[in-house]
Amino acid sequence: MTAFKPLDEKTLVAGQIHPEDLEEARRHGVTIVVNNRPDDEDEGQPTSDEIEAAAKAAGLDYRHIPIARGLGPAAIEQMRDAIGDVGEGKMLAFCRSGMRSTLAWAVACRENGVPRDKLDKAAEAAGYNLSAVDHLL
Repeated sequence: MTAFKPLDEKTLVAGQIHPEDLEEARRHGVTIVVNNRPDDEDEGQPTSDEIEAAAKAAGLDYRHIPIARGLGPAAIEQMRDAIGDVGEGKMLAFCRSGMRSTLAWAVACRENGVPRDKLDKAAEAAGYNLSAVDHLL
């Protein structure tokens, strides 16, 4: 079972999840799953199609927003869209360790007007540091 770490009241982040984790995510109030990993990044990692099928079987929306070589404008806009579509539920964003997902969440939130200090505190509480995207915050 993968640990889901809260970033804010609507967002959880995790390292690599597996199809069997999606029912637990649903029980945590998750309604949207965001996969920030490109397929075939690591040997044996579940594919986007496998995670999507499990998400849909659990009644969850699924977005594949792969981040391979830094955060580009398209990935940030897609994260903003996912955040905006959460509604009454929560978003679970994941990547290999949770770092890329946290960085993408932070930049998207900053573009939505969330204060930098609030983002730093949330990331640090989850065990992440936003310094890699200082120039975008």
